[in-house]
Amino acid sequence: MNRIPKHANTSRHPVRGREETCTRDHVVYPRDAMQQTLVRGNRHRTGHSRALSICCALLWAMGTWACGTEAPVSVLRLAHGLDTQHPVHRALVGMADDLEARSHGTLKVVIYPAEQLGNEREALELLQLGSLDLTKVSAAVLEGFAPAFVVTGVPYLFRDEAHRHAFFDHPVGERLLRETDPLRLHGLVFFDAGARSFYTRDRPASHPDALANLRIRTQESPAAVALVRNLGAAATPIAWGELYTALQQGVVDGAENNPPSYYSSRHYEVAPYFVLDEHTAVPDVLLVSGDTWSRLSPQQRQWLEESAKAASAEQRRLWREASETAMTALENEGVEILVPDRNPFAERLAPLRESYRQRPELRGWIDAISGVQP
Repeated sequence: MNRIPKHANTSRHPVRGREETCTRDHVVYPRDAMQQTLVRGNRHRTGHSRALSICCALLWAMGTWACGTEAPVSVLRLAHGLDTQHPVHRALVGMADDLEARSHGTLKVVIYPAEQLGNEREALELLQLGSLDLTKVSAAVLEGFAPAFVVTGVPYLFRDEAHRHAFFDHPVGERLLRETDPLRLHGLVFFDAGARSFYTRDRPASHPDALANLRIRTQESPAAVALVRNLGAAATPIAWGELYTALQQGVVDGAENNPPSYYSSRHYEVAPYFVLDEHTAVPDVLLVSGDTWSRLSPQQRQWLEESAKAASAEQRRLWREASETAMTALENEGVEILVPDRNPFAERLAPLRESYRQRPELRGWIDAISGVQP
């Protein structure tokens, strides 16, 4: 296995989102005391009061987003939880430019990054209510809405990058996106989120035995929880924004994610062992509200679909570039990166994979995705 000596700086803190005074490149940042209060207040509310606060923030922001310019003909509001340097965000900015050009300025996208309007589950709920037009979420979050998306969390389902990219563009991928249609959610495209691997605080988990009894942060996904438990660790769902502190304080012993997210979150500062077991490759999904989709004309739908597909293709290029940059940067930071023998991980997870195949509603999806050829 490849090894890079450990030497991590633990004195720094995660990079915080900066404030701006106006929109730029289709992006809305928290801009004054009123909007900051709405955003902060949202993080401490639940249920209808939180949804109402987010809707109020959207209405207030939409009245001021253009900083005094004329309102566009039609504005689509898009929220996601990533920072503005992330490949997905950059691809979405490109999509906004492309859609405005295709529509001759009659359709514009305003982007709210960094969980300004709530986390991924809350954004999906806003789409269902018709209070938000577009969002990007992990397919893992969609499991709670459309159970077929559990298939994306099956361990070692995708053979490599070429296989998952082929799936994104294949009729099988299109059929999976349609699983959300009855839920007032219309899937547009997949975005690549790379392969997920484990990183830990105190020792490298280069073999499944090393994960025994460790507390590993997972997404709020039944598939992710089951995977970690089958490797002998304690699955601990924690919000992404709280994970740095949880690792720093020892609330959890490790987590799992892709290289760009591991690097951009600065989790390597408090969890400097990164083991590239690549157990899953759960994609991201761009969705539009069913209400919004029904209001768009056939021509507008075509423009949106074409812009989304162009953004998906560009995002893959940006993702590959970001992954290479992240790995180089992690090496320079002295993170201990290991490439283990993946067979022990695959063998330990084989019963879990088989349990999914025994579920009639998933067997067909597993076989169909496995049969996709690049």
